[in-house]
Amino acid sequence: MEFRHLGKSGLMISEIAYGNWITHGSQVEAEAAHACVRAALDVGITTFDTADVYAGTRAETVLGEALAGVRRESYELFTKVFWPTGPGPNDRGLSRKHIIESCNASLRRLQTDHIDLYQAHRYDVETPLEETLRAFDDLVRQGKVMYIGVSEWTAAQIADALRIADEMGFDRIVSNQPQYNMLWRVIEPEVVPLSEQEGIGQIVFSPLAQGILTGKYAPGQPPPAGSRATDEKGGANFISRWLSDDVLTAVQQLKPIADDAGMSLAKMSLAWVLQNSNVSAAIIGASRPEQVVSNAEASGVLLDAEIMKRIDEVLDPIVERDPGQAQQLAKRP
Repeated sequence: MEFRHLGKSGLMISEIAYGNWITHGSQVEAEAAHACVRAALDVGITTFDTADVYAGTRAETVLGEALAGVRRESYELFTKVFWPTGPGPNDRGLSRKHIIESCNASLRRLQTDHIDLYQAHRYDVETPLEETLRAFDDLVRQGKVMYIGVSEWTAAQIADALRIADEMGFDRIVSNQPQYNMLWRVIEPEVVPLSEQEGIGQIVFSPLAQGILTGKYAPGQPPPAGSRATDEKGGANFISRWLSDDVLTAVQQLKPIADDAGMSLAKMSLAWVLQNSNVSAAIIGASRPEQVVSNAEASGVLLDAEIMKRIDEVLDPIVERDPGQAQQLAKRP
């Protein structure tokens, strides 16, 4: 496993991170989830990402149980706050009240005394940004949080947060967690240039486009039984937008490129994400330990310029690059 700095911070993280967005507490049972975490640790993954909202808070509980007994200093634990975690009007958003209370609840569920990276899961238009940043900064000063990040924020929102942090003497954001893969490149025009300039690293989710970039979905054919596209608890609604014949046909055309490179399409797709120097880590999910092991093999893989060119030639007609599209997906966890 290779390691990278999280942005320009001093924190080193595994370039393949393990995430439990739609697995722990929902798609797979606790025993399988624990096996996946053990597999991640065995292959050298040290970075684990979750969120308070995942599986109605159960994902944090399962991850905390799976990591119990592991030396705390040997791994990096990331979680997030924003989406509703209860029925009340203050059980959501980025108010001071919700951030502080959610952090304390996450610490209990994760069975730890600190979170390595605490992330604003989305931007809150109803709370003053100064209030949000002060609450995060207070958690840092208390030792409950080591670093602050955001997820799916626009370049303008990130720039505002950096300006306010500098003016008020708060700790700066060190990371952004966006969706990013061969098909979805909306961070490249605006977010990445700003992040490179300001020292912010991307921790990207859905590097395999919810499984589309494994090549197992064929155009004109029903999704394989047991796949994510058939599992309402496992993200069927998220993957549905990729299931058009033009996308699936193009993805099939990537297989010969992967074959020529001597790797699986999934491995090539993960390696493609890591070719971007602004990417600090790519988050993988898994329902079986063997998936963790195979995906971890993408760490350290370099794709030459010819492979990158061939990939672009195949996908260019269907790649999404409009930054505005990210805000449509930002409306859901």
